[in-house]
Amino acid sequence: MLFSSAKTKMIEAQTALPGRDSAMQVPGQHAVLGHPLTPPWPEGHETAVLGLGCFWGAEKLFWELPGVWTTAVGYAGGFTPNPTYDEVCSARTGHTEAVLVVFDAARLPYEEVLRTFWEGHDPTQGMRQGNDVGTQYRSAIYTASAAQESAARASAEAYGRVLAAAGHGEISTEIAPAGPFYYAEGYHQQYLFKNPNGYCGLGGTGVSCPVGIGARSA
Repeated sequence: MLFSSAKTKMIEAQTALPGRDSAMQVPGQHAVLGHPLTPPWPEGHETAVLGLGCFWGAEKLFWELPGVWTTAVGYAGGFTPNPTYDEVCSARTGHTEAVLVVFDAARLPYEEVLRTFWEGHDPTQGMRQGNDVGTQYRSAIYTASAAQESAARASAEAYGRVLAAAGHGEISTEIAPAGPFYYAEGYHQQYLFKNPNGYCGLGGTGVSCPVGIGARSA
């Protein structure tokens, strides 16, 4: 857990760690779904990159959804290329812990992916999620298309109204076009399947997210 105030402040690109050219090695297949963790993806499938706190528990939320083809955990939204977990924990990369979700858009609408995202964590907590504190735990949606961005922003507005009516604060989720997704180390992939009693610090608000609140992704 991160409690230093320095670790809750986003860094600038010029002060980020330099990183490295080589990507992390990841397993050839998903430990639960049996599909590759890296592209190419099947025709008709979309990707979503989502940050909702510690990625161990977050990934499990998505691999359990019908229509999800594969998932992987990694780092997104920052500056350092191919960072290590320790580097991300230092708050000197700008990245948040994120889940890559590859899904069959004919079976699983993007709105349903967003609903799982919103209900799976508390998007009002800023640079933290529960007891996990730091920029790496911030809530984020990194979109793969203009349609996804439109749906994400519409869903944030609609869910924000529902949260406010229930007495919660404003949504602090970052919504931006997806940049590079850097895979995390192999031992992080499908962590809670390999370690069923492992740590999961996620907890939602208990407020349901309406279905169909965003534009359907193309």
